[in-house]
Amino acid sequence: MITRETQKTPQDVLAVLKGGLPLSQEDLYQFNLSGFDLQTANLNKATLIRADLSKANLSAADLSGADLRGADLSQAIFRDANLRAACLYRVDLSGADLRGAILTDAKLLGARYDSQTLFPEGFAYKSSGAIGPNANLNGAQLNTANLRNADLQGASLLGAYLGGADLTLANLQGARLSQADLRTAWLPGAYLRNARLNGANLAGTDLRAADMTDVEFEHLESIAGADFTHVQGLSEEMRSRLLSQPPQELDTPHALTRRTTRASLEIKAIRI
Repeated sequence: MITRETQKTPQDVLAVLKGGLPLSQEDLYQFNLSGFDLQTANLNKATLIRADLSKANLSAADLSGADLRGADLSQAIFRDANLRAACLYRVDLSGADLRGAILTDAKLLGARYDSQTLFPEGFAYKSSGAIGPNANLNGAQLNTANLRNADLQGASLLGAYLGGADLTLANLQGARLSQADLRTAWLPGAYLRNARLNGANLAGTDLRAADMTDVEFEHLESIAGADFTHVQGLSEEMRSRLLSQPPQELDTPHALTRRTTRASLEIKAIRI
């Protein structure tokens, strides 16, 4: 087995695995194993925090109990892999193939997936705490989370805590954000078509150039300091309703842009 003293490169790790030796409990923190063929590898209880396993082939590998927090698993192949009790907090599963994988007791809180991610048949990934299309994230604690470019189309985020979260260019089409806390969240260029924002708190939110076509909001808890500069799809009726909010909210400047909410609403969207 490779030890901390002898471990040198990813090629060393691969040579051990090819030799049929285990890497049980090995520390592979931030290792770059992108694109490696790791089929049937024994990575039981390995520490792979923030490792790069993108496009790696881990078919039938043993990753039970492995710590993969923050790892890049995008487009990796986990066909029939054992991920029982693995820690998958905030991993990137975009485009990953997990068909046939064992995910019993795996911890997926904050893991990112997209429409190309393939989960095992019958696995309830939408309610696993993972973040992606149609996910059930009601009441989720996502303050300051990095959700840039996230695909949250149709996700349920009722009462979710998204204060300070980075949702730049995120796809939130049809998302349910009623009663969500979006204070000081970043949503420049976000796609919010048909999203529901009833009762949401948008104080200090950056919505510059976001697409708010047909957004539903009967009532907003606050828009004090929100920046709506060049928002797309905002009807005159919607704009008027926002401009009817209390003057103290409308005249609050955004912390970064220093533009008041009123001034941002008076700037019409650029037509492309």
